[in-house]
Amino acid sequence: MNLTLVSMTQGGEAMGRDATGRVVFVPYAIAGEEVVAEIVEEKKSYARARLVEIVKPSPARITPRCPHFAPPPSSPLPPSPSPVKTGEGEGGARGTRVGVGCGGCQWQHIAYDAQLKFKTEIVREQFARIGKFPDAPVRDTIGMSEPWDYRNNVQFHVAANGDLCFRALESHDLVHIRECYIQHPLVYEMFLSTELEGGEYSEVTLRTGTQTGQKMLILRGRDPQPPEIAVDEPVSIAYQTPSGEIVSLIGRDAIHEELRGRAFRISPASFFQVNTALAEKLVDLVEEYLAPRPSDVLLDAYGGVGTFGLLLAPRVARVIEIEASASAIADARANAVDVPNVEFQRGTVEEILPGLKAGVDIAVADPPRAGMDRRALDALIALAPRAFAYVSCDPATLARDARRLVDGGYRLVEAQPVDLFPQTYHIETVCRFERLTVLE
Repeated sequence: MNLTLVSMTQGGEAMGRDATGRVVFVPYAIAGEEVVAEIVEEKKSYARARLVEIVKPSPARITPRCPHFAPPPSSPLPPSPSPVKTGEGEGGARGTRVGVGCGGCQWQHIAYDAQLKFKTEIVREQFARIGKFPDAPVRDTIGMSEPWDYRNNVQFHVAANGDLCFRALESHDLVHIRECYIQHPLVYEMFLSTELEGGEYSEVTLRTGTQTGQKMLILRGRDPQPPEIAVDEPVSIAYQTPSGEIVSLIGRDAIHEELRGRAFRISPASFFQVNTALAEKLVDLVEEYLAPRPSDVLLDAYGGVGTFGLLLAPRVARVIEIEASASAIADARANAVDVPNVEFQRGTVEEILPGLKAGVDIAVADPPRAGMDRRALDALIALAPRAFAYVSCDPATLARDARRLVDGGYRLVEAQPVDLFPQTYHIETVCRFERLTVLE
């Protein structure tokens, strides 16, 4: 069918409507394009289609930098670099299968300024449709001056022959990787030097402290017994057994990264933002939105290794961090050894927050993609902090939770998208909420 695509969606696809008005999602297409598409999946209220031909390309369409990105359909554009068919090659080199692209990046075919514009529009659309905010105060997305070489943490699947692979988009097919332009150079060094025996490992994670230069390779294995490992480079290696136990094999049992000059210990199982440069921007926004006072008690929900709470601790009287991960809270305690006004409570936010006895003046939350549990939101509203900064990696759950907060007596002052994930459809957003009674 012929389609005119009208918008980009949260899942990264372009959206149009067929002759009946049914919504059709098309990956690797761009809003504003006229295309020929073939339906590959039909649901009651929508369909998904494969991009067959670009009839009228968007001015934002560019040639992807990476040869592993999905090959384009027929179009009047210059061809992208040709992928290599999967199979044995000289020196064991691999490439993508023709017609199958790496799923790690979804937007390399879109000029970066347009990526930022689309992300702003997606956040606004989610606030309008899910949160019922027709005119949400969403600012333009903050981007990177160089939107490449940023990921400090990359996870690979391991092929039967030991090659490091990504999944193809919406598929379990493995794409053998020769190069990757969103990895930080320190991660890419590890990628180039890692050689594995086939069949022993299912996944490999490469992590680095971009400011400290520390490197770690985390092997997820099929054998309960850790393997014998030999290395000839300064890299720490950890092994994760099938049961989830992590065993340090070589070097440090954690790496360190720096934000605002403070070092943060990060163990293999602990979460840390993948983009160190823009992680500092998140901290700046949270500090600006909370406007901490010396007498304040700060709640740091889903506190992780202590990123927000420890960096803001010098500005407040007391910090209470809540974190469920044993690994992350152990790191946070180690990171807080010189910060006397921080206390830690281990458990889920929805379990601990309703019973919290302390008064809370300001709060920050950085929940997982599913957003905040309703019990956690209700408990936060009952605590009535005057200002709340919500850090979200999912615009849909953010919009849902924003509606609950506003219905509970808060005003959405501002939403600031930050592009922690260039070349992908993922969007980080920081929102500022203020208690209405404070404003009146």
